[in-house]
Amino acid sequence: MRGREMKKGVCASLFLFFLLLVEAQSQSCKPSGVLRGKKPPKGRCNTENDSDCCTQGKLYTTYKCSPPTSTHTKALMTLNSFEKGGDGGGPSECDKQYHSDDTPVVALSSGWYNCNKQKRCLNNITISANGKSVLAMVVDECDSKKGCDEDHDYQPPCSNNIVDASKAVWKALGVPRSKRGGLDILWSDA
Repeated sequence: MRGREMKKGVCASLFLFFLLLVEAQSQSCKPSGVLRGKKPPKGRCNTENDSDCCTQGKLYTTYKCSPPTSTHTKALMTLNSFEKGGDGGGPSECDKQYHSDDTPVVALSSGWYNCNKQKRCLNNITISANGKSVLAMVVDECDSKKGCDEDHDYQPPCSNNIVDASKAVWKALGVPRSKRGGLDILWSDA
């Protein structure tokens, strides 16, 4: 009996530790404010890849931080075009250039992008989903602090847990075109 009781106690302690860890992580990155949406000028918000345009008066949550990173950081992968004229807006922050949709590149939410900007800019991360992995270069920020203006293609601020990826990343992970848009992934610095 003592062995079973001890096992139950250890399992209960591990479960409690896990709950506390999850709670601590969820509290470590709280919203930093809100941004009131502005209606984009006619024809100025690119809806390629089903991108959202800001809505007049709508309140959008902003973040200065992102969840803590690990060797298997959970994120939501979204689809973005880094080409000139694409829904990504202007040139990439890291190198002030546009990138082909056929190149595996990403933008990270502000907290992840700015946390180690010198380390992540133009370096690779590993993205895993669907039983596959791909290396992708960090070239841009998915701004979680600002949006609804010309610099952000009149799109709302990103959430704090986004890996905004080119079509090449989606293709490498084996995601059919019809299912591209939002995918739960794991990522880490390569």
